[in-house]
Amino acid sequence: MNSASHQTGLRQATQADLPAIRGVIAAAYEKYLSRMDKPPAPLLRDYSSVVEAGAIWVAGSPVSGLISVSQVDDAILIENVAVHPDRQGGGLGRQLMQFAEDFARERQLRRLALYTNEVMTENQAIYAHLGYQVTGRRSENGYSRVYMEKTLPAGESGQ
Repeated sequence: MNSASHQTGLRQATQADLPAIRGVIAAAYEKYLSRMDKPPAPLLRDYSSVVEAGAIWVAGSPVSGLISVSQVDDAILIENVAVHPDRQGGGLGRQLMQFAEDFARERQLRRLALYTNEVMTENQAIYAHLGYQVTGRRSENGYSRVYMEKTLPAGESGQ
């Protein structure tokens, strides 16, 4: 367990968590199904290899939130963050995003990146509130995506 996960109470997901991971993602993204021409990309992803790579961290027992992060070049990419609707509004999403920042600091990286679908306006507002700025918009794999980044201040130790 790294210090970021220790501070937040998250743990690295295991294969045994896959049904719960899929359940949280399905519940979290359900509200977007009526806004989109096809299911949100996270609903279609196979998470077995992501768990195997050690890239998903989960919160709660039973699992009520998760974040998937990976290093891409000089940035931490937040591939997915999902909180079960029953737990939304209580700070768990913010805790997951803080984990990503701590994860970046531990790797001496200052840049975090993510993308979301353009119809997920609530998420864009949350990310903007957390200091993320839009860096681009483009269509990929049939999805209209908004790309956002955050740069952590220089010299932060995360301690």
